[in-house]
Amino acid sequence: MGVVAKRSSMIFYSGGDDHFSHRVRIVLAEKGVAVDIVEVSDEQRPEELADLNPYNSVPTLLDRDLVLYESKVMMEYLDERFPHPPLLPVYPVARAKSRLWMHRIEREWCPLVEQIQGGAKKDVEKARKELRESLVGISPIFEDMPYFMSDEFTLVDCCLAPILWRLPVLGIELPEKQVKPLLGYMERLFDRDGFKAALSENEREMRT
Repeated sequence: MGVVAKRSSMIFYSGGDDHFSHRVRIVLAEKGVAVDIVEVSDEQRPEELADLNPYNSVPTLLDRDLVLYESKVMMEYLDERFPHPPLLPVYPVARAKSRLWMHRIEREWCPLVEQIQGGAKKDVEKARKELRESLVGISPIFEDMPYFMSDEFTLVDCCLAPILWRLPVLGIELPEKQVKPLLGYMERLFDRDGFKAALSENEREMRT
């Protein structure tokens, strides 16, 4: 996925079907960062990962002597380290609002995704219903702005795009007539060169 190196190469330990890894890969691709991606699964977990990351988890980013293992920290670090194109607003108020939206996605939607992927049947159906209703509820905001509460593509979109890409495998079907603005947003996201470049083989197969 690497393009031309801007300062140095990195190593990114990534889960091929992990949406937290996916969001960081999108940032890397949007920035055009040269990076060595190490695919990690439960069956194939590199020995060095446990030495780098006390949780032995993905995503994990290694940049020379720096090791990061929380996706939002990685995303903001990459945005500061490689400032073009910027993926957070310039002004403090707008940046704070973007961070708050990222926090809400993390608190409200990511747990539902995890529950659908690994919960008991009763909990899965409840989580599907809740996530579906939440997405239907936010659809109108895309009538006025092309991206999430913004005219520009930001880190908030990087967080939301992997979830939206996974809707078919999560068993969530959106009512087309009610969510036309959201479907237009999804089309804009999935058509970005950075998004396409960031897809793992597993993620490509989710839509084939």
